[in-house]
Amino acid sequence: MARRGGGFPGGGGMNMNNLMKQAQKMQKKMEEASKELEDSEVTATAGGGAVEVTVSGKKEVTKIKIDEEVVDPDDVEMLEDLVMAAVNEALRMMEEKSQASMAKVTGGMGPGMSPF
Repeated sequence: MARRGGGFPGGGGMNMNNLMKQAQKMQKKMEEASKELEDSEVTATAGGGAVEVTVSGKKEVTKIKIDEEVVDPDDVEMLEDLVMAAVNEALRMMEEKSQASMAKVTGGMGPGMSPF
């Protein structure tokens, strides 16, 4: 039984061209999704809304709002904990949003996995 050259049965050149086109299309969609994500924001709260933190798609804190009722000079630690909780929740929400956005483009494949 003789083997054909070229590596792909039935003329692999066309398959490779199609794969390259699909990869370029996916890369463009990923760039678009990434740009859209960078322009988005999420807001999280802590302490029943006493502390509100907004994070951008670039994972930067863009806004912090603190109700004056939770500003107690005798309990700064509580305020610090509320701010930390709200920031961490906002960052977690943005990471979740980022993963969901990329999963739409990649069809749910994880990092390092290729559709080809």
